[in-house]
Amino acid sequence: MARAKCHQNAIALVPAAAYSIDEDAIPHSGWWLVKVKRRVHDILEVGQSGDRASQAADTGLMLLIVANVAAIIVSTDTDIHDAASGFFRYFEMISFCIFGVEYLLRIWSCTSNPDYAHPVTGRLRYLLRPLMLADATAVFTYFTFLFLPTGLDLGALRTLRLLSRLASLARYSAGMQAVVAVATARRSELLAVVSVVGALLVLASSLMYFIEHSVQPEKFSSIPETMWWSVITVTTVGYGDVWPITPLGRLLAGIIALLGVGIFALPAGILGSGFVEQFHRRNTHSSEMVCPHCGGGIAPNSPFA
Repeated sequence: MARAKCHQNAIALVPAAAYSIDEDAIPHSGWWLVKVKRRVHDILEVGQSGDRASQAADTGLMLLIVANVAAIIVSTDTDIHDAASGFFRYFEMISFCIFGVEYLLRIWSCTSNPDYAHPVTGRLRYLLRPLMLADATAVFTYFTFLFLPTGLDLGALRTLRLLSRLASLARYSAGMQAVVAVATARRSELLAVVSVVGALLVLASSLMYFIEHSVQPEKFSSIPETMWWSVITVTTVGYGDVWPITPLGRLLAGIIALLGVGIFALPAGILGSGFVEQFHRRNTHSSEMVCPHCGGGIAPNSPFA
């Protein structure tokens, strides 16, 4: 009784337009289709913690993506690919069918979300989401493999498909979602650091070119060529293939190396503090999601959360 009362009170707090559908506006014969569409959307997109079907779908798709990534990596070995070419071909075909059906179901059921309720413009905006673009890229590259001649070097397409599959993992990985959320929240600070690093690279390249060009014209032939030295110095990698030999050039190189250590520590501090805030906010939000009527927990993805 307490939980029933709880849900009744919670429903009263939720805007009806956001989570309900006007049943009178839908023909009785089509109501079952609306329910099926909403259920498909919940399984593929929402991923509530108490929904076993959604959890099973997420786990299965995540494992299939990981298997595809592993297959792409392993297939780059010519000996392994030649020995198991049939396996890789059929595995890609089966995976494409599964991912293709998933992609179409996502497009079909996305109108269950109030943010994409319009059957045309809503679906178009849904298709332009980053993860949907990653899925479309994977499908496109598979079609390209089917129709292009087998003798061509398709390394770029394999790399593109690998990156798109890795990007799709963000849909099921809380860690990757946290990285994206932190980077988005701290984008202004990160952009400022990138601007400072870019200015330092240009300044270091220009000064070192004018200092070292007269004594090492083959290594510091131009400012763009000197940019390579600036990158490996600012990042403190120091391959040792290009280095200054004049006293002024060495002094400048030391100063730039020290500045590089300090500047490249800034993004780590920005991201670190962002992660702390993100996890603190998530833990605080989770601890607050307790029903005041029955004492039970409320799922984070629930409309009552």
